[in-house]
Amino acid sequence: MTKPSKPDTPFWKTKNMAEMSRSEWESLCDSCGKCCCIRLEDEDTGQIYITDVACKLFNPETCRCGDYANRSKLVPDCVTLSPVNVSQLHWMPQTCAYRLVSEGKDLPDYHHLISGSPETIHEVGMSVQDAVTSEMLVKEDDIPTRIVIWPGEPDIG
Repeated sequence: MTKPSKPDTPFWKTKNMAEMSRSEWESLCDSCGKCCCIRLEDEDTGQIYITDVACKLFNPETCRCGDYANRSKLVPDCVTLSPVNVSQLHWMPQTCAYRLVSEGKDLPDYHHLISGSPETIHEVGMSVQDAVTSEMLVKEDDIPTRIVIWPGEPDIG
C-alpha cells in the first residue's frame, strides 16, 4: 500500500518496491559492486563469505555489469533482484540500497539519489571500484584465500 506522501518526499519512502516503476527500481542500485563479488558458503555453518573476486562480466572501473541485459544468459547463477525476492536474499550486502529500502531503512548520504552524484559512493570508499579481480584471472582453488570484509559490512566471526 502506498504511504501518504509529503511534497518532495522521495519515491522510495512513498512507494513499496512493487509499486516502483522500472526506472525507479533500477535507480536504487548504488553501483557499489559488492553483489557482483563471488561468495562462498560454509557447508557446516551456512556462513556466507564474500571475496574480492568479481563476476566475469563486472567492470571494476564503472562498478557496473558489462552486459547487464544478457547477464542471466551469460552467467546462469546471476540473481535478478525483484520486489519479491529482495527481502529473502540475506547474502546481499548490508549497505545495498535494495536491502535497506526493503528493511524500511534510509539510504545513506553517499547514495547518488541523496548526494546527486554517482561518484560519491566511490569517493567515500563504499564500493569495490578498482579493488576486485575478475574470476577469469583467479584459479577456482584460490578463491577461498580471497575472502575480504568490504567497508560497511559486518566483521566475520
